[in-house]
This record gives sequence, C-alpha cells and structure tokens, in this order.
Amino acid sequence: MENVTILWADDEIRLLKPQVMFLEKKGYTVITVSNGHDAIEEVEEKLGEIDVVFLDESMPGISGLDTLAKIKEIMPSLPVVMITKNEEEGVMEQAIGSQISDYLIKPVNPVQILTTLRKLIDSDRLVREQTATDYQQEFRKIFTAINGRLDFHEWSEIYKKIVYWELKLDESKTTNMSEILATQKNEANAEFSKFVSNHYLDWVNKDEDAPVMSHDLLRSMVFPDVKKDVKTVFVLLDNLRYDQWKMIEPIVSEYYRVIEEDYFYSILPTTTQYSRNSIFAGLMPSEIDEYYPDWWLNDNEKGGKNQYEDQLLYEQVRRTFRNPIKAGYVKVTNTNAGKDLVDNIHNYMQNDFTAIVYNFIDMLSHARTEMDILKELASDEKAYRSLTKSWFIHSPIWEALKEIADKDIQLFIATDHGSIRVSQPSKVVGDRETTTNLRYKVGKNLQYDRRDVLDVRDPKKAKLPRPNVSSTFIFAKSDRFFLYPNNYNYYNKYYDNTFQHGGISLEEVICPIIKLRSR
Repeated sequence: MENVTILWADDEIRLLKPQVMFLEKKGYTVITVSNGHDAIEEVEEKLGEIDVVFLDESMPGISGLDTLAKIKEIMPSLPVVMITKNEEEGVMEQAIGSQISDYLIKPVNPVQILTTLRKLIDSDRLVREQTATDYQQEFRKIFTAINGRLDFHEWSEIYKKIVYWELKLDESKTTNMSEILATQKNEANAEFSKFVSNHYLDWVNKDEDAPVMSHDLLRSMVFPDVKKDVKTVFVLLDNLRYDQWKMIEPIVSEYYRVIEEDYFYSILPTTTQYSRNSIFAGLMPSEIDEYYPDWWLNDNEKGGKNQYEDQLLYEQVRRTFRNPIKAGYVKVTNTNAGKDLVDNIHNYMQNDFTAIVYNFIDMLSHARTEMDILKELASDEKAYRSLTKSWFIHSPIWEALKEIADKDIQLFIATDHGSIRVSQPSKVVGDRETTTNLRYKVGKNLQYDRRDVLDVRDPKKAKLPRPNVSSTFIFAKSDRFFLYPNNYNYYNKYYDNTFQHGGISLEEVICPIIKLRSR
C-alpha cells in the first residue's frame, strides 16, 4: 500500500488517539486538527498531499458542513468522510448533497474506519485484481467454446460474453487483461468467420436451421407484437453494435423498461445498402431487385441506395397484416431532420407503427476515418463506445423518446449492421467497375487471397443481384480490409485502425434487437 495521508478534524481529537494510533500502525499518515478553520488551512497548504479527510459534523466555530463546502471549493475531488453524532435525515441529506464520499456515526471503531479507507482509497485496485481473477477463470471457458462446434445461437452468447468482459475490464481499468481479451476476440472472430462462411448460403436458401436475419427481422421479431391498442415505435440506429447498445442501455432504462434483449444476424454485405433495405422490404436484395426493380440500385449505379425504404416498408406492412394498420416512416440524416423529429414526435403517435431511422453512428464511423480530430476522440473501442454514449445523451432521438415516454409505448431499438476496427490488409486486384468498400467487393475477374475471404461466384446463391454476368462478391473475414496494389503502403497506413463494415465479424453480423415498454 502506498503511503496514504489522512486529515482528521474533530474538536474531541484527543479522545480519538486510539483510532489514530491504530491507523498509524497500519501505515497511514494521520494529520489531526481540532476545528474547521485549521482543516481548511491544512488542505490549502498541503494541496495534493492529503488523500482523504475525516470531518466531524458538529464543531464549534465553523461547522462541519461549512468546512466541507470550503474544502470542496479548494479541491473538489478530495474524498471527505463525515463523522457525526447527529442521525437526523436532513443533516445527512445536506451532507450527501454536498458530495461527501461516506459518513460514519459516532462512536467509530477502527474496523469501520479501515473499511471506509479501503473502499475510498483501495477500491480501484481491489476491483482490478478481482476482475482480473474472474476473467482469468472465464478465459479458459471462452477459449474452449470458440474452438468447439458452436451453433448460431451459441455464437451470439459468446459475443455477448466477450462484450461483457470488454465493458467490465474497461470499467476496472484492467489494462493487461484487456489486451488478452482483445487477442481472444480476434481468435473468436477468425472462428466465427469460418462458421458463417460454411453456413451462410444454406441459411439464406433455408436449407438448414437459420438465425433470424435482416429480411426476417420485422416479420419475425416486431410485427407479431404490433397491436391497435398500443403504439409501437421501431427505432433503427444505423451501425449500432451490441457493445454500444450496452453503453446507452442505462440511459434508456430510466424511461423505458427492457422487456427482452435479443439478436439477429445481418445479411451480407453488412452495409446499409443491403441490410437495411432488406429489413424494410422483408426480402433479400435479389428479391427486391426482382419484385421492385425501380427501388433497387446496384453498387455500380448512380443514385441513393436507400431512398425507397419507406415504400418497401409500406409494401411489407401491406403483405403482413390481414387487418390494415396505420404505419409511418421517418428518416433523420441531419440536424434539421432531428429537430423536426422532436417537434413532430407526438403526431407520429397517431400511427399504430412508426419506424424511425437515425443515421449518426454510421456517419461517425465514416467521419472518424477522414477526420484526425475524430481519430483522436475515438482512438480505440473504449473511446468509440464513450463517444456513442455522449452523442446519444444529447441527441434529438433521445429527446424525442423522452417526450413520448409518459404514453403507453412499445419501443423496439435495433440496427442494420455493426462495424469492426480493421488491422489486417488483404490485397485485391480488380477493374475500374469494382466497388470501393473496404470490407466487401463486387466485380469481374477479381484476384484475391481466398484464405481472407468468403467468395460468392454465383451471387444468386446468396440472393444478391448480379450487376454483370461474371460478377463475384467477396467478403472480408475477421478484421481484414481490402487494398489495391497501387499506393498500397499509403492506404494501409490511412485505413489501419479504422471502423469499417461490409464483411464477416461478430461485431458486424450479430446485431441487437431490444424490446422495451414505457415505465
């Protein structure tokens, strides 16, 4: 234990000599004063040297509460423990409101003091040590599982477990264990990529038991709960990963009760153009192209690739419900649209079902690639999660959801796909018509390392449109990203450590779908 200095202020300090001697024998340095003025003076003179203050609530001259206020002015972060004979509720509320770290009722015994000190001074270290021990025990279980024969549901559980430990280790600042977990997640992604590659074509063709996927999402997990007597709001936050959901969950839970936390698998490519159109159409991309050719644009065609989501949604609603329901669709892509959402949210409650698409997290991940300031703000997974939380707290979508929280609302929060921080370049050679996405490519005569990709030479088998007769789709596995040989080193450095999507990884494919109810 590092040397810890305690300032103890009490007008009966001489009677506390046994407690002071006990602490000194335990290795603590104790400075004693008999009044509030001397306590304030000590804090000013020994700024940064005092680690915790024990403060008597009832002292002659300046009271403990007034002394507390002065100490907080000098050093707001300094932990202060109030010691009092007075158990009146008002006194305690005032002390807690003034940001005391803890309080003890006289007479105090040495064990109480030691427990309080360990909680205030050593809690971070104790939490780190216990968290590291717990994860070490879990490491072997996760290792064994990812090297076993998991099904799609078990993979979702492994992903949730990895995210749980990511957040736990972040919170406890257990850096060395975080590095081990990152390595384990990379191993999990390598195995998950093999798993998806082996089963994906069978899933989309219904040749084997399959997870709920993008085109099944509304029909399987949302529409069965839509009823006339309860308004249903479906919020799709573009590019929201499961770990980002866990960051905003405590915020949302203040106003909405989580009824069920579930998952679905995004189709490939894990991009907005493909996965989100499929969600709202209830169809795979090749089926959208076949049934609604005017509403689908291939990668090589000019124009907005998601501009017909509302029509696709209304068509799916028409096909699904025997008794017609009133459905609405809102898309927010800029500040003005966000303001309009807040202003009109009560009007949308006239619908039985309202879908709200909010494009921010996707724009954030793309902007981070281009802007140095965002690379600094979201330098790693932890910072990226934190930035997402900060945005959400102040976002128009959260303001709008708070506006309607006092109504009987059924709320679904979901996404279309996630993203992964890429770090392994993989060379691809293609012609000018080849798409530019870093995690998937579609083009003719592609040359690539087959170990790095899932390749689909016949797009119809993956229910994808075929821009040309000889078009091939390739999807990057794990944390790989595609680069052309030209200016390879420059682009490798430029895109390394950026968040991308379109390929196969736990983060991109396994997507959260949360069912909530207003409190």
